[in-house]
Amino acid sequence: MLKDYNRRVVEGLSLAVIVLDRRLRVAFMNPAAETLFESSFRKARNLILPELIIGPDTFITGLQQCLESGHPYIERELQLIFPPGRIVTVDCTASLLLEREPPTELLLEMRQVDWRLRISREEHILAQHHTTRALVRNLAHEIKNPLGGLRGAAQLLERELPDPALREYTSIIIGEADRLRSLVDRMLGPNHLPTHGEFSIHEILERVYGLVEAEANLGIRIERDYDPSIPMLWGDADRLIQAVLNVVRNAVQAVGRCGVITLRTRVQRQYTIGAKRHKLVVRLDVVDDGPGIPLEQQEQIFYPMISGRPDGTGLGLSIAQNIVNQHGGLIECTSRPGETVFTLLLPLGKTG
Repeated sequence: MLKDYNRRVVEGLSLAVIVLDRRLRVAFMNPAAETLFESSFRKARNLILPELIIGPDTFITGLQQCLESGHPYIERELQLIFPPGRIVTVDCTASLLLEREPPTELLLEMRQVDWRLRISREEHILAQHHTTRALVRNLAHEIKNPLGGLRGAAQLLERELPDPALREYTSIIIGEADRLRSLVDRMLGPNHLPTHGEFSIHEILERVYGLVEAEANLGIRIERDYDPSIPMLWGDADRLIQAVLNVVRNAVQAVGRCGVITLRTRVQRQYTIGAKRHKLVVRLDVVDDGPGIPLEQQEQIFYPMISGRPDGTGLGLSIAQNIVNQHGGLIECTSRPGETVFTLLLPLGKTG
């Protein structure tokens, strides 16, 4: 009973815990370590640590000296590189797991020091989006009321005009009023009631894959890298199809006539979205090898009416963010020339 309790405590830690043998082979990883390494314990087991991460020479030397001397090894703000080039800053502590002669196992604890920055950024994105949505809703109400009056007055005027040639002008007024109303409705996003149920994230991705493959240029290749162990999600599948489709279409437009887009799914354990911690989170990465998003635009891409393309409406990503937020999740973006990643985070389980 105590052993099971201890196991649940270790699995519930947000601190990454790794046990290494004398050859620095992985003997144990808790879920937080799996999240940090972006690898399951099953895959990492018996691999030596330098096969999983790249650090300064002093890091491996410090671990080896800890095993030999028995003295703890501590590093603050240590930069490690995880394949395929992901840089993470951690505070690291290594100590003997049990005092034996000779020492046989090393307990390695790692805590991301940039996680606070990530949580702060996510909270900012969520607050920013909620403020924007409230502004859009209020603005929509203020616009749609006079638009209705304007359209009605133009229709009445059209009936009273003696010269049929003048009705061309009232038709323009009615048409533009309808166009503005349609634009406002699109800014607000889907207006039908959500239909919640269980669904597979991969069914959604396959649907989006089929739609985009039919639309995209022949020079664009879409690769799929799925984790088949992901459980069923709960939510409105149709709305999430729209959200994912908006993000993938954005990637298609970014790569132009030729390029590679990757759809990748993974499970994150003990993951915090904003200020709320979730036991399991589905992570969907939409990766493209386009030119990237300028740094000054990255903070604004989820605002409505903000677009990096001359012919863009700036609504697709805003609507996608709103739909994912309604499911308790978040969309993040990182970008550099040659690699832009839109990450959709969706908690597993019912969120409302």
